Amino acid sequence: MRIHLGTDHAGLEFSTDLQHYLSAQGYEVVDHGPVEYDPLDDYPSFCINAARAVVRDEEAGVAALGIVFGGSGNGEQMAANKVVGIRAALVWSLATAELAREHNAANVIAIGARQHSFDEVKRFIDAFIMTPFSGEERHARRIAQLAEYETTGAIAGHEIV
Repeated sequence: MRIHLGTDHAGLEFSTDLQHYLSAQGYEVVDHGPVEYDPLDDYPSFCINAARAVVRDEEAGVAALGIVFGGSGNGEQMAANKVVGIRAALVWSLATAELAREHNAANVIAIGARQHSFDEVKRFIDAFIMTPFSGEERHARRIAQLAEYETTGAIAGHEIV
C-alpha cells in the first residue's frame, strides 16, 4: 500500500518520523512536503497534493491512503476535502480512526500534531490503515450521495436548498 503524507511546519517532525515508521512496516511512503521547517509555510498545497495523489492512485488501481498533519488538523482536513474523490476525516482518537474507515471509507485522515503524542498518532494511523470499510448498504449509500453532490450539486430524491 502507498501512503501519501502532507503537512505544514507544525506537523513536519511527525511527518518525518512517520515516514520511517511506515516504511519499516513495508508501506511505500510518498512525502508531499514540506521538506524543511518554515514557520510561515502554507499547508493547502502540501495537503492538496497528497490528496490528489491518493485519487490518482485509486484511479490507477493502486491501494493508497493519505495522512495530513497540522497544528490542529482542521485546515489540513479542509484542504484535502477540496479534492474531488477525497473523504478526509479529522482523527483524534482510536474510535474516530476506525469509524473513518469502517463507516465513511475515508481515504485521508487529518491529525493535529500539537494535540497528540507520536505514540498516539501511530496508534491512530495503524487503526486507520487496518480497519476495512464495512460495506454496509447504509454507509455505501451515504458515500454515494456525497460523491453525487460533489460532481452534480444535487442528491437524487433529496432536496438541497
